[in-house]
Amino acid sequence: MIWLATGLSRSGSRIEDRFWDERLSGELDRLLQTGAEEVLDAALDHLSRTNARAYDELADLVESRIEGIRTSGDGAEWDTLLIAAPVLAWSRYSIPAGPIPADILANAKVQLRAHALATGTRLALADFLFSPDQLPRSYVETFGFSTQLADAAVAGRDLHLDPQDLPETTQFLSDMRYLVGVIAAPRGGALFRWQEPDGSRETAASQWRTQGGACVQPLLTGCAIELLLPDAYHAACREADRHARPYSVRASISFLETTLNVQPAGLRAIVAPFYDNRLEEYRIGFTLRDRPDVVHGVVWPLLDAEDEGTEVAAQIEATLQEFGVKDVTALDHRFPLEYCDDCGAPLYPNPEGETEHAELPDQDEPRPIHLH
Repeated sequence: MIWLATGLSRSGSRIEDRFWDERLSGELDRLLQTGAEEVLDAALDHLSRTNARAYDELADLVESRIEGIRTSGDGAEWDTLLIAAPVLAWSRYSIPAGPIPADILANAKVQLRAHALATGTRLALADFLFSPDQLPRSYVETFGFSTQLADAAVAGRDLHLDPQDLPETTQFLSDMRYLVGVIAAPRGGALFRWQEPDGSRETAASQWRTQGGACVQPLLTGCAIELLLPDAYHAACREADRHARPYSVRASISFLETTLNVQPAGLRAIVAPFYDNRLEEYRIGFTLRDRPDVVHGVVWPLLDAEDEGTEVAAQIEATLQEFGVKDVTALDHRFPLEYCDDCGAPLYPNPEGETEHAELPDQDEPRPIHLH
């Protein structure tokens, strides 16, 4: 695996790319089908420490072999793709996750076909609205899930899941939910609407946000929601992670605005970096402008290649100011990655440069746990 990925990373032509790609793809398919998760993990772990470019090539190909399955059925050859349609949501109450009623599932398929999928494709959806905790955890699990959905798509049916087989979800003020399915297109055909000459990602996203939002809203009663463009599974999940960070900040400000009857300009935000062996995340502690106590907090995790050299702190400050919080203090000293010993919630920075538990001043109000 390491040799093949390294060869692909050093290739100087498309012809050589195909040589390495075909052999690496065949080996990956064998490992996924036999459940050899430990081999994939070992190869990726080694390359992450020794050869970043080969690591990227291998990780990209692992994802593509999990998502994209070529199969046959109903007298034709099919390209299938595992997709996710992320939904950002926040609520003062619990954010639902669980089985999707048949009528809503059917309506979601209508909206996806109308706005996101290419003509002539087939679609199978899992009849469950997933939280991040309930998505498949490993490469092999995801491959098995993708295979089940691919078979369902070619056969023209949806995939039923038993809720008892899925874990309970942890509740947060702001979180993500996912519709997950598989598109099947005739071999070599377009999968998405934007692959057709008169389509575009921007139009698809706008129409899905409007029409799909009306369809999904009954699943998320009492929640503010924002739909993201359906896309290939891993790409959609990464895009959701990126959008979730500013969305969580906006949700937190709106939550404090309604709970404490305070305008965004009446809040103060303290932003600080938190480290384990390296910089892992930024945390934002919110206080009232005239008080030092942290009333709420947001975790802003680092993604992809972000590190100390990137402008993450400036992005956070710009996001806060965009949503109306003008009093922003950025601390530059290193905080340890600490959590509350009693409840496990993150500790947030306060104006004195220390960390503390976030506590709302009015304890009579029901409140959710920290932001996801």
